[in-house]
Amino acid sequence: MIDHNTISRIFDTVEITEVIQDFVTLRKRGANFMGLCPFHNEKTPSFSVSPSKGIYKCFGCGRGGNAVNFIMEHEHLSYPEALKFLAGKYNIEVVEKELTAEEIQQQNERESMQVVTSFAQKYFTEALFNSVEGMAVGLSYFKERGFRQEIIKKFQLGYCPEQKDAFTKSAQSAGYKLDYLVKSGLSIRRESHTFDRFSGRIIFPIHTLSGTVAGFGGRTLKSDQKVAKYVNSPESDIYNKSKTLYGIYFAKKMIAAEDKCFLVEGYTDVLAMFQMGIENVVASSGTSLTPEQIRLIKRFTPNITILYDGDEAGIKASLRGIDLILEEGLNVKVLMLPEGEDPDSYSKKVSPTQMNDFIVLNEQDFIRFKTRLLIDDTQSDPVKRANMIREIARTISVIPDSITRSVYIRECSNWLQVEEGVLYMEINRARRKKAEQNYLRLRKVEDQVIQRISKKQPETYSGNTETQEREIIRLLLNYGNHKFRIKNIERKSGEKNITVAEFIVNEITNDELKLDNPVFKQIFEEYQHHLNEQKPLDQKYFINHPDQSIRDKSAELLSISYDLSKIWRKHENYIPTEEMNLQEILPETLIAFKNERIKIAILDIQNRIKQAQETNNLEQVEELQERFIILTNLKKQLSKDLGDRIIL
Repeated sequence: MIDHNTISRIFDTVEITEVIQDFVTLRKRGANFMGLCPFHNEKTPSFSVSPSKGIYKCFGCGRGGNAVNFIMEHEHLSYPEALKFLAGKYNIEVVEKELTAEEIQQQNERESMQVVTSFAQKYFTEALFNSVEGMAVGLSYFKERGFRQEIIKKFQLGYCPEQKDAFTKSAQSAGYKLDYLVKSGLSIRRESHTFDRFSGRIIFPIHTLSGTVAGFGGRTLKSDQKVAKYVNSPESDIYNKSKTLYGIYFAKKMIAAEDKCFLVEGYTDVLAMFQMGIENVVASSGTSLTPEQIRLIKRFTPNITILYDGDEAGIKASLRGIDLILEEGLNVKVLMLPEGEDPDSYSKKVSPTQMNDFIVLNEQDFIRFKTRLLIDDTQSDPVKRANMIREIARTISVIPDSITRSVYIRECSNWLQVEEGVLYMEINRARRKKAEQNYLRLRKVEDQVIQRISKKQPETYSGNTETQEREIIRLLLNYGNHKFRIKNIERKSGEKNITVAEFIVNEITNDELKLDNPVFKQIFEEYQHHLNEQKPLDQKYFINHPDQSIRDKSAELLSISYDLSKIWRKHENYIPTEEMNLQEILPETLIAFKNERIKIAILDIQNRIKQAQETNNLEQVEELQERFIILTNLKKQLSKDLGDRIIL
């Protein structure tokens, strides 16, 4: 439990832009900063950070909050863990009482796995540097590969002893439960015995963006062909390989500073380049690059250079995967190393200056590189040449920026000796096909929802939020000062009391919603103002209001019996008193208001998609489809808030 004074000091010290800039590249725009939202995929920045208010807000997905909320959301940490994270960043000593055995037992599964993983990293590193076996096998290997001690320590490399269950026994002796050792992938349990996953292997800890260890890669030093050369941690609650890049924690600041990221294949490639001074480098760790990994890079730079060895056959096999990077709007270059070399081996043969010179002279634009590579195979075969042109056109078609596409079309027209018009036609055909596929996919989702609710009698759709606004103001006027229980987000469990007025105002303002009806809007804003001034209002304030329209409407709403509530009446349950059921009525009323807002927005998007399709504006169709997906996801979330019921 963190001391209250410590929490206050953390909040007083934290600068929200400094916190978020460790994870998102921010650009100043007026008084605020803007960047690409880390919580959903977007091509146009809609993530706003306000230093003066100490808050962030994404206008695409709706996420928002303060610095602690950001760390909790981004790193999937609990409230105390997020506070400790920020305390560490600002060198604030955390004062807390010692946890009891019962409190330790109450730690959730994810936290326990993170604790176990942290212990494992320290154990492996200790074994590498201070055990006879670790020094003789692991440390000697790293030194033979030319890695200096400061690099080995910086990346927290380690060694797992050959004895099959050495780590598992040590962890259990230290008080860690076998269940969490197994769930985190460190130990493997069979019916009759348990053993270490990484026994006899050198260890590469895999860090998250914030620097915590999420998993491990283990390399065997044996030549036995039956033994896998590399073994990685399995997927778990704390490790998702498709969303992780090896070295990103150490590289992120330099990637942003250099506005460029080098992508290599393996762990040792990252270490070797980092050691020679090229620190803006990450690895996909031998797996195919995923959209999530690409977006992780995109947070810090739009420029990426992929390093390949001299094997052209291997490069051809991976070309299609690189199209994913172009599709995310990044600028891609390719660097082919001399034949037989990889980044690790080549870095040992050249100086840092020579390596930098080699990169500058030899990195090539990806589409130019791909065109040249494919042209060499199609010189004397017209059919192959036609297919090659289609392939190049398909690659250009995934680039989201129209100006960039037009530049490539002009250049490829010269390289391929084909008219620009032909390329435009082929590219538009590819983009149209993809847009149609996306639209059909979205329609399929819509159809599934429609089928699920087809048996229900639909209500008359008014296309506005008048009914919901009226109900919100009615509840505000009748019960504004009544106590309302909400979940206490500052604690793992428990509740806290606020007023109904605070709940309504917070729900609407946090989602940056507004009321359309001018009378309802004025009542709401005056309630909001008085809450900010900590001056509670009573019903007489509005009944005796100088504005007659407010007097009339207040009197009307205060005289309405609770059983006329159109929103709550659909449950057809007997309700002794409305006040007794505010815990159910109030959230549902607000969800109904938000849902109506989303329905109006979705209808508008659908109409605009139809208009864009009629004018063949494919770029606008794609942009609108992205917004449609966001709104559909928000609508699904509202359904979950109502207990996984479909909202009409």
